[in-house]
Amino acid sequence: MKEAQDRQKSYSDNRRRPLKFQIGDRVFLKVAPWKGIIRFGMKGKLAPRYIGPFEVIARIGLVAYCLKLLAHLEKIHNVFHVSLLRKVEVDPSRVLPLVPMEVKEDLTLETKPVKIIDRSEKTLRNKRVSLVRVLWRNSKIEEETWERESEIKEKYPHLFLESGMQFKFRG
Repeated sequence: MKEAQDRQKSYSDNRRRPLKFQIGDRVFLKVAPWKGIIRFGMKGKLAPRYIGPFEVIARIGLVAYCLKLLAHLEKIHNVFHVSLLRKVEVDPSRVLPLVPMEVKEDLTLETKPVKIIDRSEKTLRNKRVSLVRVLWRNSKIEEETWERESEIKEKYPHLFLESGMQFKFRG
């Protein structure tokens, strides 16, 4: 029996790593224990596994840490077991540069169409839908989307004057 226990312990010890955090370190907090109680704005498969980052305020005992939580989490006790924490590791090559955006008070982003790039015609069962590929721009961000020609013609008629209507329909 002792031999079997030692073998199982050696298997689990290979995967276990001792975690220690210093005061002032930033950590992510595992969400799984609260799955049924707090959703953090998302449900199902897209719900985050970790939230944060939070700052470590104090070490309590050998395996517990006190975190500085945000105001909307104030109802939750701020002491957590080390197994629920993950250290924040910032890889500078994966950090995206901050792009200044003009966000309105209602948290919407205004994008303006620049030009029509391409045209296409989608054939459904008993009708055809004309589509145009529009280049959109907001400050430094550009993106292309396929939109219905009738909607774009109604909202932005000046785009069709500039494009010259030289595209062939793809079907």
